[in-house]
Amino acid sequence: MSEKILALAKGTGRRKSSIAQVKLIPGCGDFIINGKSAILYLQENPLSILAIQSPLDLLSLQKNYTTIVKVQGGGLVSQADAIKLGIARALCEIEKTYRPSLKMKNFLTRDSRVKERRKYGLKKARKAPQFSKR
Repeated sequence: MSEKILALAKGTGRRKSSIAQVKLIPGCGDFIINGKSAILYLQENPLSILAIQSPLDLLSLQKNYTTIVKVQGGGLVSQADAIKLGIARALCEIEKTYRPSLKMKNFLTRDSRVKERRKYGLKKARKAPQFSKR
């Protein structure tokens, strides 16, 4: 029997092909990503760990909320960016006054860059086969 956890706020973040669903719960500041601790899931990568903590650090709320994340698709770096956006959106849902400071640091801006599609006649999106004169 699984216990349902009522989230204080929810936010969805996307980056490349990663989608992160974030739930913020009043708690002690733990990060749980897909059932694992954030340090384990992000393979102790300090840049990714700092990235997901940055919205909470900006507002000095590190120890106020436990963050539960379900993330899928993409690589670990794009997943970390998706989590960061999801946390920022969830914080805006909790308190409207957080929005200006999060917006100043571009935490609420979705990075829209995605992999460009391959075109026929080319090897990759823009790489053409070697030109032969004769």
